Amino acid sequence: MNKRDYMNTSVQEPPLDYSFRSIHVIQDLVNEEPRTGLRPLKRSKSGKSLTQSLWLNNNVLNDLRDFNQVASQLLEHPENLAWIDLSFNDLTSIDPVLTTFFNLSVLYLHGNSIQRLGEVNKLAVLPRLRSLTLHGNPMEEEKGYRWSSSWAAQRR
Repeated sequence: MNKRDYMNTSVQEPPLDYSFRSIHVIQDLVNEEPRTGLRPLKRSKSGKSLTQSLWLNNNVLNDLRDFNQVASQLLEHPENLAWIDLSFNDLTSIDPVLTTFFNLSVLYLHGNSIQRLGEVNKLAVLPRLRSLTLHGNPMEEEKGYRWSSSWAAQRR
């Protein structure tokens, strides 16, 4: 399958879903089975997932150490990740590793422990980011949160 065919089919593929797995560290994903949905995951000849969506919500992650390496082990084309769900974890900051996924268009970070509103500025380098959720983080209490959180809407 060439890269163009991959891009056309993987958008429609179900996510690689590790939600509600009590995952503490990213490296645990390698030994964990993803949740199964109504449609089976498509895999490459090497056994890696052909999806562009990675769901890690409702776990206990507090950092994203080794995220790139693990994504490369799980996904045939990690550089094409378009949707990452990290909602309802214990993240205290926005890890710069997220800024390396230039095709990212959906990023869910709500329900974490992100303290500083300035963390959002790191994401300005993502040209395709269109949906960003941040509610339910302590940063919500900072003055200017509502105005700053509308930056994604202005990028459309």
